[in-house]
Amino acid sequence: MEVSPAAVEQALGVLNPEQRRAATHGDSPLLIVAGAGTGKTTTLAHRVAYLIATGTAPGRVLLLTFTRRAAGELLRRTDGILRRAGIGASAAARVWGGTFHAIAARLLRRHAEALGLPSDFSIHDRADAEDLLDVVRRGLRLGEDGKTRFPKKGTLMDVYSRSVNARMRLDALVEAHYPWCRPHLEALREVFSAYVDRKQAQGVLDYDDLLLFWRALLDDPVVGKDIAGRFDCVLVDEYQDTNALQAEILERLRPEGAGLTAVGDDAQSIYSFRAATVRNILDFPATFPGTRVLALEQSYRSGQALVEATNRVIARARERHEKTLWSARGAGEQPLVVTCADEDAQTDWVIARILERHDAGTALSAQAVLFRASHHSTALELELGRRGIPFHKYGGLKFVEAAHVKDLLAFLRLAENPKDVVAATRTLLLLPGVGGKRCRAALERLEAGGLAAWTPELVMGERWRDFLALQGQLGRTSEQGGSLGAQIHAVREFYAPICEDKHDDAAARLRDLETLEVLAARYPDRKTFLAEIALDPPNSTQDLAGPPRLDDDHLVLSTIHSAKGLEWDAVYVIHAADGNIPSDLSTGRPEEIDEELRLFYVALTRARDHLAVTFPLRYYTRPPGARGFGGDAHGYAQRTRFLDGEALSAFAQVTPAGIELDDDSPARGSTRAQDVRERLRDLWR
Repeated sequence: MEVSPAAVEQALGVLNPEQRRAATHGDSPLLIVAGAGTGKTTTLAHRVAYLIATGTAPGRVLLLTFTRRAAGELLRRTDGILRRAGIGASAAARVWGGTFHAIAARLLRRHAEALGLPSDFSIHDRADAEDLLDVVRRGLRLGEDGKTRFPKKGTLMDVYSRSVNARMRLDALVEAHYPWCRPHLEALREVFSAYVDRKQAQGVLDYDDLLLFWRALLDDPVVGKDIAGRFDCVLVDEYQDTNALQAEILERLRPEGAGLTAVGDDAQSIYSFRAATVRNILDFPATFPGTRVLALEQSYRSGQALVEATNRVIARARERHEKTLWSARGAGEQPLVVTCADEDAQTDWVIARILERHDAGTALSAQAVLFRASHHSTALELELGRRGIPFHKYGGLKFVEAAHVKDLLAFLRLAENPKDVVAATRTLLLLPGVGGKRCRAALERLEAGGLAAWTPELVMGERWRDFLALQGQLGRTSEQGGSLGAQIHAVREFYAPICEDKHDDAAARLRDLETLEVLAARYPDRKTFLAEIALDPPNSTQDLAGPPRLDDDHLVLSTIHSAKGLEWDAVYVIHAADGNIPSDLSTGRPEEIDEELRLFYVALTRARDHLAVTFPLRYYTRPPGARGFGGDAHGYAQRTRFLDGEALSAFAQVTPAGIELDDDSPARGSTRAQDVRERLRDLWR
């Protein structure tokens, strides 16, 4: 359908000049450096819409994001723009949009044969991959002598995944990031090799495999050329969060950079622990010669006073793409740095400000308390609970990582892939009367002959026959095209008494499983459901059930990492003391300190109108979260090193009224020093 220039102009009319230049850029490689709150999503959606409106076939556009929700939001906005330009709704729906891992899975399903993969491969999420690694480790009897500290399954997965995604040899990775694992280097090689073999035998891919095999597809002289030629334009959101493996994939998709657009902010690169590297966005112009770099600098989120403060903080970065954010929202409220006597005083001050703003009309859900590490909010949580102030905390366990959800999914995964030892182990150990010995016997039969080898004669507890009948029913239902909802319902009925025996809060957990059954109606089959929920798991049941009720008002507590991409009217960054921000565990190298600076910048830029940074001057030696008297042993903290000089001058400094500091506190340092000198002089006067 031909689109008139006037319609295109009308669609672009909402953009500022910087955004417009980015949206209408030509075919050469483009890097959009989008500062916090500068309309990154709006710009990227308009660029996709502009490409389609000016002749690019929607099916030849690849849009890569880091969450399914981000992809959905971008395509929804693109659809609205195209509608206003007179293009039908089906255009945006034909775009290849999704996460790196989802697109990889889609391509691998189509081209599995080219790599020797089974087309019906299963996908292990992070927790399942850890469990399989643990099975392998135990099979090799590593760490069972009790003489040495051998890495647990979570650490094993961290090391393995980081090596794969960072494209870093194991010995170099251990030396740089896991030095305590040096004595186990050969054992790590052994367990990782066995893990790879076990995945192959079971027809299983983990998250890292999805990217590895996508890259391998692109190296194939026939299939790789076909995949790269499928797309005219490739657009990548949050480019600062890509790892080395993802960068290699992009280089093979667009070797010369033609049609490649990357959007991100080097100042918000905070995921190196997931193998993301800020080098990708910093080196983009060198990787793709001829790149045009466009900076989005007008902030729509915050007032000028807050923007100026965050500009001064990030100016400390040793290396960055230059940009100076500004705001047309007026000066706004100056951000605060609040020195509190101790953690209790910090808690009291923050809660008092939250309630004041709530009384003035700011909803609790429009306010957030952010912190570097999850345990930093313990005292605050206890006091909020004592006062009856509702809150939700983010940065903890994901919904699909909860035991009862993983239990239910294990039944489905075993029916989908009878070779899946992790799923088999989990389901078997749920059965009454089945312990380690009987479980191992059943697994040996499974590996030898599949589910058919599991016969009633194994006699593994009273519910064994019911379990075999359930697995048979799931297999038949799937083959006959039965609904996924019916399968989940059958598992729920079987699992309910087990859940009631295992958990005190079984009723709430079973309601979660009812939600999963409703959710299943969105998926065409079991394979798609298991793949999607592994690739992009919901954070909580709220992600499944839709928007919260209008009367569901609660304060937000969040780690800074979990707050990235979000914003609130009022933000309180607590425990901004050196050692917490930056974390004393992340100050060994300049690169680590730089990332801690970017993390602090991310926290500050979540605020729209009000920002307060607090730190307790005194830290008492007492159990975490305890309040009140607990002895006098304490130490003094220093304000984060990221707030000094020019940066500090952009904040108003506050010491709350009524808070008395010890005579020996640093805040009284100059007076105390003068007193000592005067008394010293008295000795010879």
